[in-house]
Amino acid sequence: MKVTADQDICASSGQCVGFAPAVFDQRDEDGVVVVLDHNPPAGLADTVREAARTCPSGAIKIVEE
Repeated sequence: MKVTADQDICASSGQCVGFAPAVFDQRDEDGVVVVLDHNPPAGLADTVREAARTCPSGAIKIVEE
């Protein structure tokens, strides 16, 4: 699994951080998503998929490897 996020379309809702705080964070100045782990372990795969699915702007993308 490879995780990316489009910071230009991020809505700064923070839902991704709520689902997977080990993988996502937000910039202090504007709340835009930051990917902390672009290749998270398999044990986090379901929560990362849920974060991507619920992202209101569709900023989070996953490529299954």
